[in-house]
Amino acid sequence: MKKTALLLVTGCISLFSFSQQINKIINATTVERIEKVLSSDDMMGRKTFTAGIDKAADFIASEFATTKLKYFDKQNSFFQEFAMVKAKPVEIKGLIDGDSLNTSNVAANTTQANININSLADFQVVVVSKEDDFSAKVFPLFDLEKNLLILVDTAHAKRFKGIQRFAGNAKFTSPVSQIFILSSNLHPTTINLQIKNQVNSQPLKNVLGYLPGKSKPDEYVIFSCHYDHLGIGKPNKDQDSIYNGANDDAAGTAAVIMLSKYFSQLKGKNERSIIFVAFCAEEMGGYGSRYFSKQLNPDKVVAMFNIEMIGTESKWGVNSAYITGFEKSNMGTILQANLADSKFKFEPDPYPKQNLFYRSDNATLAALGVPAHTISTSKMDSELFYHTLDDEIETLDMNNMAEIIKAIAISSKTIVSGKDTPTRVSKEK
Repeated sequence: MKKTALLLVTGCISLFSFSQQINKIINATTVERIEKVLSSDDMMGRKTFTAGIDKAADFIASEFATTKLKYFDKQNSFFQEFAMVKAKPVEIKGLIDGDSLNTSNVAANTTQANININSLADFQVVVVSKEDDFSAKVFPLFDLEKNLLILVDTAHAKRFKGIQRFAGNAKFTSPVSQIFILSSNLHPTTINLQIKNQVNSQPLKNVLGYLPGKSKPDEYVIFSCHYDHLGIGKPNKDQDSIYNGANDDAAGTAAVIMLSKYFSQLKGKNERSIIFVAFCAEEMGGYGSRYFSKQLNPDKVVAMFNIEMIGTESKWGVNSAYITGFEKSNMGTILQANLADSKFKFEPDPYPKQNLFYRSDNATLAALGVPAHTISTSKMDSELFYHTLDDEIETLDMNNMAEIIKAIAISSKTIVSGKDTPTRVSKEK
């Protein structure tokens, strides 16, 4: 009986010490400190390719440095640097069955300086007719590594303007081109088109910190977020023009920084290696996570916790969050089991029609079979400040954020320790 009592007392002391330790590291005060920096006007909305996002990257790296994280793989800093290419049209001219082709009815999704099309046989032709669902027909085309000539019915003129804007974004270098033509003639017989672009390389960087695993160093657990946002827009009635992105996704970035501090202070108790990463360029197409995913063997990634917009209460109130793609692996079940003695609850994604599982930085690794899920509280059917100038720190609940981050830390413990291994997600065909 004395031995049993001693074990119970020891267990209580251990649990109390653990609770004290996590509360000391993850708390509302620390959340607010990090949030104030990342969502300040100083960061100028953290838009990709601006001085503001560079400031944010430097701040995240400085936090990783004070946490004494290691550089990942062969990097010589916390920055995983890469480049993208922007091709700006200088001249577009030509004819399709005698009708003029120019900058108003042509969009080139390409990184090539010069494109010359003299025959319809040069490209695979895709037709987007008046009756087609534009999004369902067009968006999958961007993932095809093929030269495509996409003829878009003039009924989709408004959506075509969006394609022109998208085509002008920076992208990874590729030998293939996708040429969109807005036309009422969807079955032409002749084409002659010349496109000249001004091509510029633009640097980007993810911010990565690393804790090597003790007994399973080649098995990775990833905690991620994106640190970019929308930059500066037109002033509103209050003359505010900065998209501060306090919830989207300074909140997730604060979580990753705090989780890095928590696991670092456990001093080598992680059997698996942990990567803490803040991605760039999520808002313009997830290019940071797409590059990162290509640098890893996905078979070595055991789990990915992508954290996005946890600054507001979920639809269930405080002490709750949802997991996108909950049903695609048993990761959510593992996390909830580790919270059995907690009042916190992880729920399945309540917004399946929003397709959130494939709309954040978890998507690329998930497509490769990794149990990569996004944790969020954002009410995607009614979030007032999503992508608005009002996404400011004053709209966030710091106490609830701290509880969510603690729940992520505690719920992930058996995965980090190597005890639990989530089932894989079905690979995309």
